[in-house]
Amino acid sequence: MILLAIETSCDETSAAVVSGARVLANAVSSQIQLHAEYGGVVPELAAREHLKNLMPVVQTALREAGVTTGQLDAVAATQGPGLPLALLVGFKAAQALAFVLQKPFLGINHHEAHLYSPWIAGSPPVADFAAFEPNVSLIVSGGHTMLVRVTSELQHSVLGSTLDDAAGECFDKAGKLMGLPYPAGPEIDRLAQTGNPQAYDFPRPLIHEANDDFSFSGLKTSVRYFIRDHPEVLADPQKIRDLCASVQAAIIEVLVSKTIRATRRLGYRCVTASGGVTCNGALRRELARACAARGFQLRLAEKSLCTDNAAMIGILAECKLAHHFPPPALDEDIKTAWALA
Repeated sequence: MILLAIETSCDETSAAVVSGARVLANAVSSQIQLHAEYGGVVPELAAREHLKNLMPVVQTALREAGVTTGQLDAVAATQGPGLPLALLVGFKAAQALAFVLQKPFLGINHHEAHLYSPWIAGSPPVADFAAFEPNVSLIVSGGHTMLVRVTSELQHSVLGSTLDDAAGECFDKAGKLMGLPYPAGPEIDRLAQTGNPQAYDFPRPLIHEANDDFSFSGLKTSVRYFIRDHPEVLADPQKIRDLCASVQAAIIEVLVSKTIRATRRLGYRCVTASGGVTCNGALRRELARACAARGFQLRLAEKSLCTDNAAMIGILAECKLAHHFPPPALDEDIKTAWALA
């Protein structure tokens, strides 16, 4: 089977070609520079860029894979969740292509694709589902933070999710308060490397609660009040680095402790993590340290597959077709708030 996948849920235009659980090509066009001057993603601009970039990105993926549209056996696209206008561009284009080619079409849940991305590795990337074992999976990004129990391939249930702000949103908004450029998460990670994570004490929301939910709005507010009361911190480069390290330490401690606690409670021996925030170096190190201390296996999504990409969409779509998931009707619509079951 040769499958073309398209991803346009937010501000990355991506197309990938997969075959036999192998990623033959994964082309991505980022819009970070476009949205940087606004301090966040502008939906109308994102949709316009998707319209401009989609065909060149698809052509690049097909060319790199050495495949023509006539050789495609199926088409897939992100159906949700995401920005409505952005989703529509990729989803409707993929539906139209499937209709013209008279091939099966699958709409894929963006979070579910992240959920299985830690099992894709190598160069070229290959999905290694043969090595799968039950796990607790942390999905952490700018819009969502959740813990998921994965009992077997394509069988999972959400343990808990964010009650308000996601971890990535907290990173970016805290960074904006510090005057850092958008997206602030990577910049906080960079500055924190030479900062003192114990310099300032910030709250760890819900860290001692028995549930698997997250909440980061209180931490974001705490950073706001701290900067209001200590404006001199922003005038000292070392204190800014200390502030970045302290905020990052608070977020990561919550993410790691709740992930490990859920894994121990369920009696599992495997942890996975994915989503844009999983690019954070400190989070990857702390998860590795915590898992090693308890003898847990850890699978982290490769950094190139942590941010939005069509490769994970295509791998999941191919897997579902292999498991005989019925293709939906070609006139299905996007699902902007499609929650992971």
